[in-house]
Amino acid sequence: MAYIIGLVVVGLFFLALHYFTDLKTSQKAGITAIVLAIIAGAITYNSYAYAQRDNMLNVAMKFNQNKTVQCNGVDVNNTNYTLSIGTYTFIGKKNTPNYGQMISVSTCK
Repeated sequence: MAYIIGLVVVGLFFLALHYFTDLKTSQKAGITAIVLAIIAGAITYNSYAYAQRDNMLNVAMKFNQNKTVQCNGVDVNNTNYTLSIGTYTFIGKKNTPNYGQMISVSTCK
């Protein structure tokens, strides 16, 4: 839905650019290129952020299902770590060799 609203706003922008300005064609083309580059950058960033969030949720789900996940070469499981949901960080449990170690879920696969 947000993309449709964005396209409508961009369409209105180009309509205003066409009818209400005294810009040359080359200037309009430059403005169009800049606006399209900004839109493409926003779409790319949203896709990247969605993929990162999806990966973090999948890792947290695997951890909660008592499976072992790999985080920068370290095996993380329910026996040695707890998951802090607020920060999505694995924290080493007391009386384990990993006590006090903190690993971000974003580094896991």
